[in-house]
Amino acid sequence: MKVSKIIAFAAAVATLITGVAHAAGACPNDGVVRFGVEPFESAQRLMPVYSDLAKMIGEKLGCKVQLYVATSYNAEIEAMRNDKLEFGQFGPLGYVLAHQVAHAEAVATFAGENGQPASYYASIVTWPGSGIKTLADIKGRSFAYADPASTSGHLFPAFGLRKAGIDPDKGVKSVYAGSHTASFEALRNHKVDAGELNSAEIASAKLHNEYDPAAYVTLWESDPIPLDPLAIRGDLPADFKARLAGILSSLDLHQLPEEDQKFLASTESKTLVTVPQSDAAYNQIRDLVSTLNIDLAKL
Repeated sequence: MKVSKIIAFAAAVATLITGVAHAAGACPNDGVVRFGVEPFESAQRLMPVYSDLAKMIGEKLGCKVQLYVATSYNAEIEAMRNDKLEFGQFGPLGYVLAHQVAHAEAVATFAGENGQPASYYASIVTWPGSGIKTLADIKGRSFAYADPASTSGHLFPAFGLRKAGIDPDKGVKSVYAGSHTASFEALRNHKVDAGELNSAEIASAKLHNEYDPAAYVTLWESDPIPLDPLAIRGDLPADFKARLAGILSSLDLHQLPEEDQKFLASTESKTLVTVPQSDAAYNQIRDLVSTLNIDLAKL
């Protein structure tokens, strides 16, 4: 073989190797990008919707996106802390903890009708016939929280109880149901005297024809809460982080199947688009944690 051909062949091989290396580098973790979602709904409801969302993100990213629906809020945080997730959707309180211990960085969230980050609210409810008329009546009664690391399922209801002069830990018989859906079911089936019920769970229950407003009495409602952030693990390669952040903050969820759109419109955002979000948006959550003297490390 002539020297010129050998040089040309070597150059072609080098170009091929470089191209393969570049492609591998474009997607960390051997080409598989792991996407975590906390169990704010039952896994049965979350899996089909978020599997489609993971596929859509993967197509835009040029990487295989593998979905992980956590068994608990803390399980998702631990997964990111142990480098088993590249990005995830966290509740606001879960995000504050994930930012503290797992270097999570908020980059996006779901948009409201004004094109700005959407919000939702927490509430404390009971049911007719429970004997509870006011927040003060909840003292000593059974109370359903969703999860210790849940914003609307624990942090805000605890704040509401505290404002009513009730110790949110010792002043009620706490039941941690595990998710907002489980908390709702406990209320609906009168397994507890009162509990948390957020606006997203109400919308989801309406979607599934499981919500009768006459069956619940609202005792307290929170101020608007910033919606769940989509957060990236902070130690990812800078170029990949920037590319992933750009995709996550400009998703058009109208590209998903109609049933997925209905679910996300009821639980996240009616506009079905995402917009950029920053860590500073969750400072009010940090302030509330401080007010209630909550030790995030013990959640």
